[in-house]
Amino acid sequence: MISRSNNFDFLRLIFASLVIITHSYALSGDTQGDPLSQLTNSQMEFSYLGVHGFFIISGYLIFKSLLRCKGLSDFYWKRLLRLFPALIVVLLLTVLLAPAVYESSVPYLQNKSVYTYIPQNMTLFFRQKGIDGVFENNPYKHSINGSLWTICYEFSMYVMVSLLFFIRKKAFLKTVVILLFISSYILTIFQPYFLYGAFVKMGLVSTHFYNLMCFFAGGMVLTYLNINNKRTENIIILLSLIVLIISLYLNIFKYTCYITLPLLVIIIGEKSTRYLNKVGEVIGDTSYGIYIYSFPIQQALMYFLKLDTVMLFIFSLPLSILLGYISWHLIEKKALGYKDLFAKKAIQ
Repeated sequence: MISRSNNFDFLRLIFASLVIITHSYALSGDTQGDPLSQLTNSQMEFSYLGVHGFFIISGYLIFKSLLRCKGLSDFYWKRLLRLFPALIVVLLLTVLLAPAVYESSVPYLQNKSVYTYIPQNMTLFFRQKGIDGVFENNPYKHSINGSLWTICYEFSMYVMVSLLFFIRKKAFLKTVVILLFISSYILTIFQPYFLYGAFVKMGLVSTHFYNLMCFFAGGMVLTYLNINNKRTENIIILLSLIVLIISLYLNIFKYTCYITLPLLVIIIGEKSTRYLNKVGEVIGDTSYGIYIYSFPIQQALMYFLKLDTVMLFIFSLPLSILLGYISWHLIEKKALGYKDLFAKKAIQ
């Protein structure tokens, strides 16, 4: 079993919380953007750090998982167990609890969008944003769970990584991973609409795909970074922060973020900081649950209480953490208990 004596669980908890901050502005109807967006002239917002931080860590850990897995069936089984059990439950709860916030002349059980909500969102790629009559009078209308938009891109990254399975033991794998990062960087910066039509047919947006792929690939590249000197680590962290701040000041952050953010996230994540490294042991890996529950929680709070931005965050954060905790311990952790099913069969 891999040691969890690092800061990754803590970082993911922070990233999930950052997403909630930004969503508090959008869902409360505040159009000015979160404080980080205002501070950086809209170059970066808290949810930007949160979502891209998730993809950086995912690229780092998923690529390592591929290198260890017994076969493709083992790899995909673990990925499906990580995504779908919690997703199925949140979708089921949404449909079951939606009548409490339903406003329509059409009876709930006669509403066709009720019956398509779960199957469409289970496809990941052709997401149904809402159910007709649910949250349609909220400041942010027609969307029940806007956080789910990233899951199709996450799964796309899994598919991309799985293609490397066939060369995972080759000496040139490192070169391929670096070229993957470089090509995604070039596409993101210079050709973000390349194959736009093909992506649309798959329910994806090319700009999002290349952008998230670049951060994901950045995490993959850093699996090859071996720094055993704390002083060197601290120097890289400091330099990355300096470059990041200068880039924001010069309005060139979009060119440097694909290097500075992965370096900061992975090096800080790999550290084992006292207390921070115990987050996973104390509360579990709650970040995915927090992420998928926070948006509907915030929409429901706006429906019933009509909160301002600050109060929406204050109320929604602990509720999201609570549901993330329940989701991890009752659903996700139990599902992951079957993660070695295909590995055991391969041994037999």
